[in-house]
Amino acid sequence: MLSIYRLLINIIYLFAPLILHLRVKKNKEHKIRFKEKLGYIEKKRNKGRLIWFHASSVGETLSIIPILEKIEKIQNIKTILVTTNTLSSSKVLLNKNLKKVIHQFLPIDTNHISNNFLNYWNPTLAVFVESEIWPNFIFNIKKKNIPLILLNGRITKKTFTNWIRFPNFAKKIFKKFDLCFVQNQESKKFLTLLGKKNIKDFGNLKYSQSKLSKKSNLKTSLIKNFKNKKIWCASNTHEGEEEICIKIHLLLKERIKNLIMIIIPRHINRTNEIIEKIKKYNLQFQLRSKKIINKKADIFLVDTFGETNVFYNIAPIIFMGKSLEHHYTKSGQNPIEPARLGCKILHGPNVENFKDVYKFLQNLKITKQINGKDELYSYLLQNINSKMNKSHNQRKIENKGQKILNKTFGELKKILNKNDN
Repeated sequence: MLSIYRLLINIIYLFAPLILHLRVKKNKEHKIRFKEKLGYIEKKRNKGRLIWFHASSVGETLSIIPILEKIEKIQNIKTILVTTNTLSSSKVLLNKNLKKVIHQFLPIDTNHISNNFLNYWNPTLAVFVESEIWPNFIFNIKKKNIPLILLNGRITKKTFTNWIRFPNFAKKIFKKFDLCFVQNQESKKFLTLLGKKNIKDFGNLKYSQSKLSKKSNLKTSLIKNFKNKKIWCASNTHEGEEEICIKIHLLLKERIKNLIMIIIPRHINRTNEIIEKIKKYNLQFQLRSKKIINKKADIFLVDTFGETNVFYNIAPIIFMGKSLEHHYTKSGQNPIEPARLGCKILHGPNVENFKDVYKFLQNLKITKQINGKDELYSYLLQNINSKMNKSHNQRKIENKGQKILNKTFGELKKILNKNDN
């Protein structure tokens, strides 16, 4: 099976330059650094111990920030290499004051490129986050006797079904991990069925709060948009949901004065499409990226990366997208970030991907399921003027997150100390 995978990934590599150039034109790849995905390395490797983390996209990258903060304080760790796949995740790291961190885009997982990558960076420890499994990297990591960790591992029923089609191959891959930290019992069960034994279930690392993201950094000029306003936020929205929320906002404006809605789309490359929807309903809007302030804005559209926490800090009620419409193949978005910041979270019935998280938060009365646009309108109408004690919800999440973070970092430190001897 490995030989078939290597053949397929080599074929993909042949077409990769063309694919990447097309993605650059669509602003989905970095105009210069896209070459890193083809195996080019231009950044210098500092002397001393280096830990490598690989996180796929924004959510995974944000989840490891608290761990990175702690590792930065370890004197004999000189460099932390963080690789990601997406353009947006690379921009998230730019907003963090992490002095030891170097970012690179993960190269395509060919046998040759993965070997060159590992020879150059020579990590003391390799950490893959959530469900990032790259066979050539994994096999070559273990050939070089580098400890390998799966952090905040997540195996859903769907991914397990895919892996179990190739049981021997799957078991060989997961056997290579020295230790797996999983988010929940479901992931532990599926990893066990795939033959993995050394598993620790401390909980979802995304509950931990990054100290660097607690303060809102909205500029004074932008605060004018929200002064004396009633605010609600539609976050992680997908196609179709923005228009539903815009219609609801129009109805709410008839009943509630000084109302503004913040829209944070899941994919900001859809900004122009969303602007057209806003114009269709003759509403005023403000783009986050624009310096000129529109004081009459009905809608504040976030078209920048890595700032969701800033807006969650000022919005008491959040509607989480990808949950109302039934046609989404992967339903639901992770609600932990707004929960950490004390928000009341509304969501549709389709949250299969994060059902354990929503169940936990529902028990704490932090989330509420709404079954359609009429229910969403009714809840907002009744509660938008209510005063909410955000700190109460924050304490609940912070206590859980701190326990998960401390346990996880404690185990990682044991591995680092063992490898140091």
